[in-house]
Amino acid sequence: MMSDTAISRIVPVVFVLCCGIGWYYASVFHLVSPLLLPPFHQTMADLWNLIHTGAFWPDLLITLYELLMAFLIAAISGVLIGYFIARNRFTIQVFDPFFSALYSVPTILLFPLFVLFFGLGSGSKIAMGATIAFFPVVLTTIAGLGNVEPAFVKSARSMGASNWQMFFQVLLPASLPVVLSGLRMGVILALLTILGSETLGSLAGLGHQIVNYSDAMETSKMFAYTLFVLGVATGLNILVSSIERVARRAVQ
Repeated sequence: MMSDTAISRIVPVVFVLCCGIGWYYASVFHLVSPLLLPPFHQTMADLWNLIHTGAFWPDLLITLYELLMAFLIAAISGVLIGYFIARNRFTIQVFDPFFSALYSVPTILLFPLFVLFFGLGSGSKIAMGATIAFFPVVLTTIAGLGNVEPAFVKSARSMGASNWQMFFQVLLPASLPVVLSGLRMGVILALLTILGSETLGSLAGLGHQIVNYSDAMETSKMFAYTLFVLGVATGLNILVSSIERVARRAVQ
């Protein structure tokens, strides 16, 4: 009998294969208009050509640069603000529901404002990605640091631990699994937000290319770029999840 781990790995593969088979037969038997669903073989050929020629590199580097900057801003600000809020119960009770309420607001509504301030270039995408990613980071940091066992804190204080030592040797190791979950959510949300922002208005990037091919009615190339972006997002998620697992084992 297969283990739960094996099943969790097989199910996504089976799902992708079923989607590919369904796409192939839908295009072969003309069940869907080619303008809506291009031929499977043509899309695969365009995807191979995209990867083989390396035409994706300029746009990929721009999107990854925007992601890196947005994530760094969100991670640093989120962890620092979460740390200062989690230092006492009063600030937790005040700011935790406040940030939760802000998190529920559709931040995409701010995109026109960010474009006005930062233009259509990378600045507006970085601002959007950082804003979206900030909330899961700060909320999980507050939750993680705020629920550290009080006995650990009292013991460290009684031994004369400084604020610096308290954070890096007591609070952070005890709350690291929760904080890492927030960081993982932050980087994925930042990527999705940046890609979405590039499709709304941008000068370059992977999302910009998808919109270009869509406007030109080159559906197979648009689907090829979309599949490539899905591959990048999947690879990034696997990488971040692996780093999270290694960090969790390191503190256990």
